[in-house]
Amino acid sequence: MAFFLLLLIYVKTKERGNIMGKTINELKVGDKDHFEKTITETDVYLYAGITGDFNPVHINQIEAEKTMFKGRIAHGMLTAGLISTVLGTKLPGTGTIYLGQELKFTKPVRIGDTIKAEVEVIEIIPEKNRVKLKTTCTNQNGEVVLEGIATVLAPKE
Repeated sequence: MAFFLLLLIYVKTKERGNIMGKTINELKVGDKDHFEKTITETDVYLYAGITGDFNPVHINQIEAEKTMFKGRIAHGMLTAGLISTVLGTKLPGTGTIYLGQELKFTKPVRIGDTIKAEVEVIEIIPEKNRVKLKTTCTNQNGEVVLEGIATVLAPKE
């Protein structure tokens, strides 16, 4: 498995021409990128298994129907994890170090929802090599399901 992961990294690196994402000097306020994924039942079960969060609202339809959500929902942090995908692979990209994240969950994410995680550079602090990014996740209907601010260290030159 590790071999295939390394092979994938190598191939993606060759496609991009280098392994590092945008450095502090290459970033501009207003830069944006995104990642989109449809949340599956498998995603929810795998996340529950990895984290140990077996809250019935995520894994038990009968119990979840008794909640305010009237059915199963994805873990909030599963949705938030999609932001990490954008930061670590697209903007700023490979080599980015995630320092912090403020989050507000605004709507539930259900199995089958297609989530678009988007980041936008809102502040660059060159003397600390830090970048602040607005983070937003929307569903297939354009409804905001999560919003916040991420702080990262940009890749070094």
